Amino acid sequence: MARIPQNFIDDLIARTDIVQLIDGRVPLKRQGSEYAACCPFHDEKSPSFTVSPTKQFYHCFGCGAHGTAISFLMEYDRLEFRDAIEELARMAGVEIPADAADSGPSIDPKLWEALDTAQQIFARSLRGSDKAIAYLKGRGLDGATAKRFGIGYAPDAWQTVVDAVADTAIAVQAGLAIRKDDGRAYDRFRDRVTFPIRDLRGRVIGFGGRAFGDEKPKYLNSPETPVFHKGTQLYGLYEARQASKAPAHLLVVEGYMDVVALAQFGIDCAVATLGTATTTDHINLMFRTTSRIVLCFDGDRAGRDAGWRAVERALPAMRDGREIRLLFLPDGEDPDTLVRKEGADAFGERIAGSEPLSTFLLSQLTDEVDLSSVNGRARLVALAKPHLEALAPGAFRKGLEQQVSQIVGFDIHDMTASPPTPRPPPPPLVESDEEHAPPTLTPRVRRAARALLERPAIAAELPSIPRLADAPDQQFLEQLIHAFADNPAMTAAQYLERLRGEPDEATLDDVLSAATVPAGFDPAADFQEALGLITQDNAKQRIRNLTTLSQQRELTQGEREELRAAYQR
Repeated sequence: MARIPQNFIDDLIARTDIVQLIDGRVPLKRQGSEYAACCPFHDEKSPSFTVSPTKQFYHCFGCGAHGTAISFLMEYDRLEFRDAIEELARMAGVEIPADAADSGPSIDPKLWEALDTAQQIFARSLRGSDKAIAYLKGRGLDGATAKRFGIGYAPDAWQTVVDAVADTAIAVQAGLAIRKDDGRAYDRFRDRVTFPIRDLRGRVIGFGGRAFGDEKPKYLNSPETPVFHKGTQLYGLYEARQASKAPAHLLVVEGYMDVVALAQFGIDCAVATLGTATTTDHINLMFRTTSRIVLCFDGDRAGRDAGWRAVERALPAMRDGREIRLLFLPDGEDPDTLVRKEGADAFGERIAGSEPLSTFLLSQLTDEVDLSSVNGRARLVALAKPHLEALAPGAFRKGLEQQVSQIVGFDIHDMTASPPTPRPPPPPLVESDEEHAPPTLTPRVRRAARALLERPAIAAELPSIPRLADAPDQQFLEQLIHAFADNPAMTAAQYLERLRGEPDEATLDDVLSAATVPAGFDPAADFQEALGLITQDNAKQRIRNLTTLSQQRELTQGEREELRAAYQR
């Protein structure tokens, strides 16, 4: 994927009003020179979330969330960086430069139009199909829920969608049509209840179709297309995120009707895989929305086997702060039937009582060995080792290792650790810190940077840019001054996006996240005063350094002149 040009990102930030962007999702109230609201990223009763129109930056003093318009879309709408750029570009009515397009096959906009056309046809056809309406009512589904999920009906005809799309190649590429040997095409979905599958932006990317009787297959899904990949997408995730931006958990079920039925009973956190087992990609996708995932399975042997396979795929995605639990239903029940039988509260209690991943993992492993024998305990360590190694280092892995050690009665590291081998000493940490660690700002440098970020044009008004000391924090300030002097119209948000992924990004974040400026604050005066104090301190320090040096050796002509000039100042 080609890199999006920095000048395009700068222009996009300039075109975007962060106040307007956030206010459209989180109602803001003016508070002095800034805007405030209760933070959308954590629960709070008093507003601590502020948005600065001058800096084009948001910050929460409660949870620390902060960033630019791009960052807000990434966090609030749960978008990847490029998706956030695309969304801002769409809102601004501009196109991403052609040279920044995907290196792979580009997605024809007509494909999205075809999928939307199909959805409109299916939704409209449902209203005129007594058979489809009777089927949904027979499954206990009400009209409001059907509308929320966009459930429709694919007419019992061969070319309804093909004719409406009017481009056979696009219809085939979108997975809406099947091409025959003679070149003609016919609708893939016919005489079926349809379930639109949406991406995180709400765009239709594919469909699931449910047959009415014993037709095979009972469920028909869209094939793999440029926008639809079963192994990386989930039915109902968009709807779950519309119900709550930060759900306490997501519940993974098997089918479309399970998701829809649970939602009708107020359980809005259910998603379903699309005819595939739960993958690591699915798990990572869900962890972008919540920190807790509950995997739901049948309670029979096949269900527990499916649970085991899901756990194996989930282990690489586990990190500290993430949680996975497993819920096994009574034999013969699925979420759709069970929630209707016992109600939402009872089903919610089942979710609350679900089994932690670690408990399930250890119970499955211990069932395979005889813990009463030394060989059995050693066998448990051998079985557990590849699963433990699949986990990222951290507290979760360490805790699981300790549990295994307690079960077998000895420290498993004594058995699993490899003999130590001589290694060359690591490079000095000082070098790494100087090169990569963000600088810690002194109060005066912080004051100058803060004032400059409030009014970046100050830098262009300086008669000359002073040469500051070689200390990391002063070099940070000097680079900041140069950046704004060279680009007088650049905003703090634009500069922050230029530093995305760089070590100095954290430092700039810290300055931008400082407390709001008081009324009557004069950035130019504050900057000049802080910069003056910094240069004075530097001059005094230089005098001390030269004086000390003169006691060790004779100063050069240049050093003597520098010392004389410093005293005169």
